Amino acid sequence: MKLGKSIRIYLKEGSVTGIKFAEVVNQTIQTLSCPRTKISELNKHFSKEINTQGVYFLIGYEAESGKQIVYIGEAENVWDRLKNHDYKKDFWNEVILFTSKDDNLTKSHIKYLESRIVQTAIQTKRYGIKNGNNPTLSSLPLPDRDAMEEFLENVKILSGTLGHKFLEDPIAIKKSTTFDNPMTASTENYEVIDTSGEYKLTLNVGNILAYAIQTNEGLVVLEGSNASNSPTKSYGYGSLRDTLITEGILKKEATKQLVFTRNYLFNSVSAAAAVILGYSVNGRNVWKNNNGKSIKEIEKNELK
Repeated sequence: MKLGKSIRIYLKEGSVTGIKFAEVVNQTIQTLSCPRTKISELNKHFSKEINTQGVYFLIGYEAESGKQIVYIGEAENVWDRLKNHDYKKDFWNEVILFTSKDDNLTKSHIKYLESRIVQTAIQTKRYGIKNGNNPTLSSLPLPDRDAMEEFLENVKILSGTLGHKFLEDPIAIKKSTTFDNPMTASTENYEVIDTSGEYKLTLNVGNILAYAIQTNEGLVVLEGSNASNSPTKSYGYGSLRDTLITEGILKKEATKQLVFTRNYLFNSVSAAAAVILGYSVNGRNVWKNNNGKSIKEIEKNELK
């Protein structure tokens, strides 16, 4: 069982949209979140925290798709690097940077962190990655490597607390023994790990069969799940469905159905059901657990 964490956040202007300073209580890590419009004020108020070595995220949106994107970088002087990016990179509208209170990070440390963060962001597939390639993982002695892995865990916690979860896996799963309801040969070895409070769910309508995990963020439909290739002409989630097809997350298979090529997080159970079935539907009625109870019935029983 993971222990709780205490996070302290200071709002420089008393507003959640302005500059924010955050730290994990009793840890050396510190972070600053700043909108691009306020970037000039960072050095005025937080000179010590940013004129040092660290890692940073430039966060923005793709112009055409509106998808969130991030550039991950490191610098021996974060402020100098940010000034350069302000002149040369147009896409970003927010920066989050991480440094250490004890100035104990070396060039090898921050290169290691940059590589691990890029690797993690690619694996989670939440945001588009603006980095051209994955930086080489620097070699560190075992004690330093463990210290940086702990630093990375705090980076995940702080960036998520500040509203960006691109370093968090949608669900904690690995290929292992069995899944309660095996789907295909490629996904029959999924085992749910550390999913207390989460539900394993099935959607089985007509010849459509899909599997998912309900999490605190929404519903993660699992790789290998099927979706109809005959949607109604107009329904609420048609554009989302088209986007998933364009991005290759939904792909036509030999049976002429669509198949999920990877796990995908939907923000609601109804959005997931509608995209899969091709028409609007109340997801709380059609997603069911292994006992055939719908989400609606599960929630009703829990309230009792």
